[in-house]
Amino acid sequence: MKGNPSEFASTKFQIMHPQLPLIVITGLSLLSFSSLSQSQVKSDDIAKKMEWFADAKLGIFIHEGIYAVDGVDESWSFYNKKISYSDYMKQLKSFTLSKYDPAFWAELIKESGARYAVVTTKHHDGVAMYDTRMNKLSSVSSTPAKKDLITPLFAELRTRGIKAGAYYSLIDWSHPDYPGFTKDSSRYKVADDYKRWNRFRDFFQGQIKEISSTFKPDLWWFDGDWEHSAEEWESAKVRNIILADNPNAIINGRLQGYGDYETPEQNFPVTRPAYRWWELCMTTNDNWGFHNDNNWKTPYEVITIFVDAVANGGNLLLDMGPKEDGTIPQEQITVLRELGKWNKKHGEAIFNTVAGIPPGHFYGPTTLSKDSTTVYLFLHGKTSGQVMLKGVKNKVLEVEVLGTGSKLQHKVVGKISWSPIPGLIYIDVPAKLNDEYVTVLKLRLDKPVDLYRGKGGLN
Repeated sequence: MKGNPSEFASTKFQIMHPQLPLIVITGLSLLSFSSLSQSQVKSDDIAKKMEWFADAKLGIFIHEGIYAVDGVDESWSFYNKKISYSDYMKQLKSFTLSKYDPAFWAELIKESGARYAVVTTKHHDGVAMYDTRMNKLSSVSSTPAKKDLITPLFAELRTRGIKAGAYYSLIDWSHPDYPGFTKDSSRYKVADDYKRWNRFRDFFQGQIKEISSTFKPDLWWFDGDWEHSAEEWESAKVRNIILADNPNAIINGRLQGYGDYETPEQNFPVTRPAYRWWELCMTTNDNWGFHNDNNWKTPYEVITIFVDAVANGGNLLLDMGPKEDGTIPQEQITVLRELGKWNKKHGEAIFNTVAGIPPGHFYGPTTLSKDSTTVYLFLHGKTSGQVMLKGVKNKVLEVEVLGTGSKLQHKVVGKISWSPIPGLIYIDVPAKLNDEYVTVLKLRLDKPVDLYRGKGGLN
């Protein structure tokens, strides 16, 4: 917005959230979100189908594949030449899924509070986790498991009302017609042999068609798009293949501009991503899939990361990596159950909410009810004593410690009778009411939240 900031000091602005009618701001204006990296998809055209995703907040990512046999990096271990390709593929002989219990997986996911799950149908190594008809490199045809991982899991998820998503790697370092192989070698250049590249396009698009028609994923989670352009992948065609089968399917942001939402990985964004919908995908230790890695995140760490993502208008897609026999490491089970216990107590502040008030009003994460008449304040750790909220012009009708039924007193400090500038709201939080991980205060307001963003003084 152009102009002198002082010109706007007493003007009200309506700040649009993805699902929020308005937040009233007095003082300096904030800019609404705009579509950036998913440049080929208009956000208004997909807003209706994105509603469940925006409300879902939590998904569980499942990386299961032959890399779990030796606990090595999924696909990347041979690409980065940590081990040879032949040694990597030897894991096919020991991939059993002998204790695979899709009902247990689905029940654990439900217990976590997740509304959707995404499972690997094929990683960069080219090994499909379902009975693909495009080649013989699958858990059904090439391993002693002789099992389709996907069909029973999708059924168990949907029985529990959980949306089912398919991870699919566009790249395939095992396929003879794919150019890439290891970090310092390739089979050919696309520009030199488009006939060969077209054979690979027929292959990977054939797998996408069979996954779409067989499983009808609610969400597609593509990976590997960085190796080729939208034209080379035929991204528009891929999107159309999917939407022809299921117009409401959601597609992640790794399709060279033809996705529906952004997918930052591992590293938490310091400021809210600019795109309207986004999801942080993150591991429970430092690696995707089962790995010889014991640097587990604690339940407290996972919950605070989750809260920050939701407060910034995003989702968390939290990974679990089952072992080759289909069992899940106890550390991951513990994290998911503790997350679920916390969600059961505080879900009102998480699910079906929108991003909170702008930074500076409260020193911590916040969310808002969709009508913006309720503000939820998240207190990390065992915060007690007085907490402060500033720049809120509303009258606070009630303060509750969520999940306990306990009501708290609050007072307003520094409000000058002749000034329109609000005072500071102080709330005294007794230590005995602290949650084990993150305490949530529910503030019920007299009307949609009205924020002051000026300079103070007479403004």
